[in-house]
Amino acid sequence: MLEDIKIKVETKFLGRQEQKDAEPAFVFSYKVTIQNLGNQRVQLLRRYWLVTNGDGEKVEVAGDGVVGKQPLIEPNQSFDYTSASMLKTPVGTMEGYYEFELFDGSTKRAAIPIFSLAIPNSLH
Repeated sequence: MLEDIKIKVETKFLGRQEQKDAEPAFVFSYKVTIQNLGNQRVQLLRRYWLVTNGDGEKVEVAGDGVVGKQPLIEPNQSFDYTSASMLKTPVGTMEGYYEFELFDGSTKRAAIPIFSLAIPNSLH
């Protein structure tokens, strides 16, 4: 694992979206800040998410980069982006990892700690 990368996530409930001929979806945004505390440049190559809704149903999401980018993050710099997730339930969680390429060409993963997606005041 890559210890020199610090990942912070802030979430926000955006609303309930009615869908024609389907169950409504609960829409959440999440802002991720990736901070490079190391002494070498890294490039975010891939992401992996495990999204779990309140019923325990799991969905895996993987792909290149984030929001269409594979950013280079210099030492003591950060990169942030905002994305969204839809759940069938008013609460859920997300967790995963980013895969980075280091300056020497090796790749390492940085864990994204589990965080909650929840309508305000729905958890006690």
